[in-house]
Amino acid sequence: MPRMDSYDLAPLAARARALIVPGRRRILGIAGPPGAGKSTLAAALVEALDGTAVLVPMDGFHLAGAELERLGRAARKGAPDTFDAAGYAALLRRLRDPATVRPATDGGGTVYAPAFDRALEEPIAGSVAVDPGTSLVVTEGNYLLHDDGPWAPVRGLLDEVWYVEIDPDLRVRRLVDRHVRFGRPRPDAERWAADSDEANARLVEAGRDRADLVVRPS
Repeated sequence: MPRMDSYDLAPLAARARALIVPGRRRILGIAGPPGAGKSTLAAALVEALDGTAVLVPMDGFHLAGAELERLGRAARKGAPDTFDAAGYAALLRRLRDPATVRPATDGGGTVYAPAFDRALEEPIAGSVAVDPGTSLVVTEGNYLLHDDGPWAPVRGLLDEVWYVEIDPDLRVRRLVDRHVRFGRPRPDAERWAADSDEANARLVEAGRDRADLVVRPS
């Protein structure tokens, strides 16, 4: 398992908990470039919130490998146009719909979200259940602050967005190690991290100033 960065989690959990409004569902986004540790922080935060929050990853909206091949985008997997951004925005709207927050007997119901299986390198539909009693959804991903094309509505559907920032050299080393862990030979992993991942990182970093909070490990 990747090492968890050292965060002072208590004030972050308190800030997330303060977003909760009875009878409504709020959505907290955690953004940052590839390898920044977004998913690890998001999972730790949801655990700290002890049953009041559910994690819905943006990566569940990766296009399937076969579709990327058909579109000629497989070599750029992870770029903004290799996701179903409109589908992600539609899910966020559905999660915010009051009908999904009411008790099931009052017309509400569970919303199912996709996840991403890194071992398969494929999205898996219906993996995350968000039941009507869930007060806070934590969603994490690269492009929550991206303001171009079908990504533009996403920021307005989030109640607050945090941007995770770590040392760039450490971030790249982590990316390489992650690619190796999931089956890439190290030379290929280094090339992918230097080319595709870093091109995406520059796009993500351009949205940093749109975040409500910049989070750095201590």
